[in-house]
Order: sequence, then C-alpha cells, then structure tokens
Amino acid sequence: MRSSPKEDPEAPNAFPIYKQEDAPIFDDDIEIKCPSHTTEAKLMAKVDMRVIPCLCILYLLAFLDRVNISNAAVFGLPQDIHLTGTEYNTALTIFFVPYVVAEIPSNILMKKLQPHVWLSACMFFFGIAALCQGFAHNYGGLLAARFFLGLFECGMFPGCFYLIGMWYKRSEAQRRYSFFFSSTTLAGAFAGLLASAIGKMDGVRGLQGWRWVFILEGLFTCVVAIIFFFLLPDFPETARWLKEDERVYVKARLQVDQGRSAADKPITLKDVVNVFKDYKVFLGALMYFGLIVPGYGYAYFAPGIIKSYGYSPISTQLHSVPPWAAAFGFAMLIAFLSDKFKHRFIFALIPLAVCIAGFGILIKVHDNTRLQYGALFLVAMGAYSAMPVIVCWFNMNLGGHHRRSVGSAFQVGFGNIGGIIATYSFLAKDKPKYIPGYSICISFVCLSVVSCIAYFLATWSQNRARDRTPQDLSLTEYEKTEMGDLSPDYRYLL
Repeated sequence: MRSSPKEDPEAPNAFPIYKQEDAPIFDDDIEIKCPSHTTEAKLMAKVDMRVIPCLCILYLLAFLDRVNISNAAVFGLPQDIHLTGTEYNTALTIFFVPYVVAEIPSNILMKKLQPHVWLSACMFFFGIAALCQGFAHNYGGLLAARFFLGLFECGMFPGCFYLIGMWYKRSEAQRRYSFFFSSTTLAGAFAGLLASAIGKMDGVRGLQGWRWVFILEGLFTCVVAIIFFFLLPDFPETARWLKEDERVYVKARLQVDQGRSAADKPITLKDVVNVFKDYKVFLGALMYFGLIVPGYGYAYFAPGIIKSYGYSPISTQLHSVPPWAAAFGFAMLIAFLSDKFKHRFIFALIPLAVCIAGFGILIKVHDNTRLQYGALFLVAMGAYSAMPVIVCWFNMNLGGHHRRSVGSAFQVGFGNIGGIIATYSFLAKDKPKYIPGYSICISFVCLSVVSCIAYFLATWSQNRARDRTPQDLSLTEYEKTEMGDLSPDYRYLL
C-alpha cells in the first residue's frame, strides 16, 4: 500500500518514498532517485523538447486547415462556387458531424496503435482532405471535403491532450497545455499572414487565390505528417528515446502524483460505461461546450467581421493577426500564474470575464470601429485563454489511462457540438451588427462560468469528504488503479 510521500531535504533530486504491493519494478521503502547522469529539470526539459513542439506543430496545422476556409471566403470562395443562403454555414457545420462522433473511438485506437502511428496517419489524411477543398467546384464538392476533414481531424485535439496528460504531473501541466493549445492562436495568426501572401497568387495556373490557400497549406500538412511518423512521441511506458532508468523515473513520478496508469490494460466497453457514471464528466464537457461556441464563432467569422469595418481583402487578413497574437500572450500569462499558484478555478474565471466584456462591447457599440476591433482582442484573449485551463483542469483530474482517454475524448467531442451552433450563429442577413451571434456567444460563455463553478464545488466537496473519511486499507493497489481518480487516496486539483 502506498504511504504518504516523504521528501528527503538532504537529497534535492530524490523522489518521494512510497510503498506499493504489486508493482514489481519497485521494492518497499526504496527511495526513487533521478538517474545519476541527469537531474529532474534536465530530464523534463528533454521530455518537453520531444513532446511539446511536435504536438504544437501538429495541432497548429490541424487548426489552420480547419479555419482557413474563413480566409478563403474573404477571397471570394462563396461567390466562385455559387454558394447561396446558409450553404456556407452548412459547409462549416458538416465538419463537426464526424468530428464529434469519432472522438472516443479515436482515443481508444490511439492507445492501441501508439500515438506516432495514429496521429501521423490522421494528419496525413486530413492534409489530403484540406488540399481537396482547393479543387471544389460546387457546393457538394466542398461538403465532401469538409466532411472528411472533420473525420480525420477528430483524433488530433483529444489525442494530444491525452498524450500530454500522460507525461506530466498535475502541478506542472498547465503551461504545457496552454502552450500546446496556443497553437490555435498561432494558427489563427498564421492563417491571416499566409492568406495575405498566398492570395496574391490569384490567377497562377488558372486558379483563384483562395484555391491556392487550401492547396499549399494542405500539401505542407501531408509532408509534415510523413516526417512526424518518425518524430512523434509515444506514451512514457514505451518511449524508446528515453533510457531505461529515465523511463522508470518518469513513470514513478507520475505514479506518485496520479496513481498507477493501467497502461498495459486494454480499454473495454465496461471501462467506457464506468466513466459516464461520474457526473463530473458531464460538468467537464459543459465547461468546454460553453466556450466552443464563441471560440469557433471568432475563428470562422472574425475575418468577415473585420472586413465589414471597411478593409480591403489583403488588409483584412493582416488585421486578423494581432488579436490572435494577443490571445497567445495572455494565455501564456494565465498558464504561468495558474501553475505558479497550483490553482485552476480562478484562472478559468478571469479570462471568461474578459471574454464576456468583449462581447458586451460588440453587442452595444456599432459606430466606433476602433473600439469594436479592440473588443475582438478581448474575445480572442478570453476564449482562447480559458479553454486550455478548463481542458487541463478536467483532464489532469482524471486518473489513469482509461478514465483520461475516454473522459478527455468525451469532453472534446461533446464540446464540439458547440461548433455546429457557432456556424449558424453568424448569418449573412445579420451583418454588420451580428447582434444575434454575439448574444448567443455571451450566453454560452455564461454557461461555461456556471459549469466551472459547479465543477469546482464538486471536486472541493469530494476532497473534503475524502479527508474526513479514514483510509480504506481493504482496497488493493489493483482496485485503486481500476478506480482512477475515484480512489479514496486521490485528491483533485482545484
């Protein structure tokens, strides 16, 4: 049975001492130390350099290929393929149908096939789908390309969050999660910059500029996917780029922080069903769901909103960059403070309040384009800083491979239903004021606030209940592993 962790003040690199009944690689009362040839800081820097950059580039390209349709629209996509009414909105919506449905199966397959195989394969095929958008000549062709884009992108976000969660302790994860998630803000910024440059290729080989946006960005994604087959990291248990003693140490520090991972046990239907018996899983999904509507509302429609301020197509693309850059900086500040204070709840509420303020201005002010443009900064900064905190908070409070794999996929899958709502929130008939869209977005941000409060109260009350209850010594280590974060020894991060 694992005892309470104890630090040795004379050994700064020593890891907590603990006991465990049925983990054969550890003996009772053995002090787990960092390998002699390195330090914990150097080892985690090695992990950082292998895990985070690859996943950031992967998701940057995924998000870029997903939202660059908004940049293509500025260059005339709807007019060139004769979209009418809400057909453009439907083309955005169809992406989310397979994206939502396939999240949980994707994470289960990733655990079975290993991340470097599954993620790189998905990346290659969504690159192909993104490229095919550039050859769409009618509404049906665009719908087909967007459908397969959603199908192959479904594993990217939950898969990457799941993988990051299996490498880092809860107290050190937020900066990594936020840096990874900020790939979305960097993608938004790059989308504007790239589109402003690629758009000048209008007429090259008889193709419109918007087609080159899809073709070049999709082709680049395919090339990177082939390279990433050899570079993407797997789970700590099978990471060949770590030495054996380094791998043992990484697993040990995570085991002390989160309990045993059950990495060697396949996920069964019973495991999936058991996850949904915990009501906190639904609160986690609602927290994210509330932010997806404003998040995608901004990502898909910001270029069109900015264009309504009187800018040319190229100037519109360039003006779309600064809000994304500001969102990146604010997200990293929130992440640093969240990890520093080892707290999530308050650092989720702060950016949510910023987002609400931005939408409040956009709903009320319609005759001051500078103030309206500034409000877009608040919306992007708030939505895209709160999302990584919420996802990290929920994911890192799920114990073990099984609960984290299923729970993270459900949060992202259910949350992305909000993408369907977002795509029909900003209709052409409502421009330039877009009051219905802004009102819908602010309502869903408030839903996220309420869900965050409910989740905080749920985890806080369960921590208190476990503190008051004597430790159940009858449970074996195997039973605690099966329970994950439902184990009486587990304490949630608030």
